[in-house]
Amino acid sequence: MKNVSFISLILGFASLVTACKPGINPQAKTTSTSTQKLETRYKMLLDYPVDSMSMPRSMNVKSLEIRKVPSRDWTSGFFAGNLWQLYRLTGDSKYKEQAQKWTRFSKKESVNSNSHDVGFKVFCSFGEALKVENKKEYEEVIIKGAETLCTRFNPKVGSIRSWDFNKEIWDYPVIIDNMMNLELLFEASKLSGNNKYRDVAIKHANTTLKNQFRADNSCYHVIDYNPNTGEVRKKTTLQGYNDDSVWARGQAWAVYGFTMSYRYTKDPAYLKQAEATAKFFMTNKNLPEDGIPYWDFKDPSIPNAARDVSAAMVMASALYELYGYTKNDTYLAFADKMMASVQTDKYILDTTIKAPFLFDHSTGNWPKHDEIDEPIIYADYYFLEALIKVQRLKGSK
Repeated sequence: MKNVSFISLILGFASLVTACKPGINPQAKTTSTSTQKLETRYKMLLDYPVDSMSMPRSMNVKSLEIRKVPSRDWTSGFFAGNLWQLYRLTGDSKYKEQAQKWTRFSKKESVNSNSHDVGFKVFCSFGEALKVENKKEYEEVIIKGAETLCTRFNPKVGSIRSWDFNKEIWDYPVIIDNMMNLELLFEASKLSGNNKYRDVAIKHANTTLKNQFRADNSCYHVIDYNPNTGEVRKKTTLQGYNDDSVWARGQAWAVYGFTMSYRYTKDPAYLKQAEATAKFFMTNKNLPEDGIPYWDFKDPSIPNAARDVSAAMVMASALYELYGYTKNDTYLAFADKMMASVQTDKYILDTTIKAPFLFDHSTGNWPKHDEIDEPIIYADYYFLEALIKVQRLKGSK
């Protein structure tokens, strides 16, 4: 959307929310003050110094220390992605110019086979770049990244290996987050005409569908496999409260991942699982009224547990797409509710804090006491992505 201010876009979103009344918290309506705060915050992205070793990941709001990471960190592609998305939303070339500078730092991750997160690192940067600039070099990086990701695929297991650490605990761990990296593979097949990447993505999705979900359609965080036989060794967690708990962002990854996989395959089993897990999330008795979940639905300290805005934004983006396929107004209303909730003083990071983040109150890794109740870059990324999806929905009405 060119030549339209970010404030105008947010106000347009507010109108859409007001029109979609079911499930909306009347206390969470977007105001002109909050939209001004959002625009102020996003202009801060342009002021953040370009440095290949200082990609912003999160921030301690007490010390005001920004956690900066190099390209090998799984979150490294989000900042460039945020800039690309802001360019698409506003038409302001300054965002595009900065996005180009930051994107190039992720190129070497297309050949880094030590991480399954090549999808996050490469597609959230170069994938967003390709949506703006149809450049062959961007396509080549994406295809190379897909080739690299495929080296972590074990045909016996039928999945891409997630982590290489904790080998004394796991033999072949596969996490629900890994569903998000399949978009890189699907897109690489479209760009290259090579179905190899798509086939790996489908096999991984099918294995996850078979083993990662409970009877109530919540999902486990980690499934550990025997790499020689493909048998499940154990179902566990790293980032949830315990093995039987329900890590909120994991549920959002699942809904997003299977909705996205349906986009490329039209496999009804994927859509069915996305809807089932979305229902589990939306109707959970421990979900707060404003729709922003606690970091884990089974944390015994609820209602005093930390929230996770990032889980809400991943889910909101997923639900907008899910609505597009199903026309189920429940998904639209619930996504609107979460989007309206975060656009309030309760969640927007105060504009006196000079940092390249939008929202407070995300939770990274509670068991490790890491990034608890603070701004985290991917919450912003999926909020912007959700805004773009809202724009498309408004355009189709």
